[in-house]
Amino acid sequence: MNNSITRYTKTAVVLHWLIAIGILFMLALGWFMTDLPREGAKSSSYDLFNLGIYTWQLAEEVTPRTFYFNLHKSIGITLLALIAFRLYWRLTHQPPALLGSLKAWEKKLAETAHMLLYVLMIAMPVSGLLMALYSKYGVKWFGLAFLPGLDNKAVRDVFLVVHEWVGLVLALLILLHIAGALKHKFINKDETLKRMSLH
Repeated sequence: MNNSITRYTKTAVVLHWLIAIGILFMLALGWFMTDLPREGAKSSSYDLFNLGIYTWQLAEEVTPRTFYFNLHKSIGITLLALIAFRLYWRLTHQPPALLGSLKAWEKKLAETAHMLLYVLMIAMPVSGLLMALYSKYGVKWFGLAFLPGLDNKAVRDVFLVVHEWVGLVLALLILLHIAGALKHKFINKDETLKRMSLH
């Protein structure tokens, strides 16, 4: 490995933060929308998360559950494309070597955690896409027809369980990832976080 590489490329940094924000938003959205009632008053505008920050306008009136589930699917497809591109970029551009100050077990933990993050980042949207594909509703991408529903509840339920468990493990791994980054910043006081910045 070429140890002269000390930082990630700007493309890798932008993809990292875009995907990180997207995944955190999707985890919050998934938690928020699961308790929505199946029936509800239709509307053509929605105050996102009922926070009074941003109102989403629609071309037609839909129920809250329909709006949030379609939004979840649309962002999930977009994230899958970004993650696929990030994986391609990672395979074709050499990342910086881990800091020499790290202990052997820390390097092994970091390598394993990163590999698991990639696996789960792919498994999460893929399982969600398959779950939606086998539902009776199919998949729309921001209002545009994308994939028709196959209406197979048994298969859909399998991918629903997979999607939920992958989401849980991914959330825990993200917490570990954040804890590791904070450790490097405030305890180790090394350059790890700077390698994933644009400055």
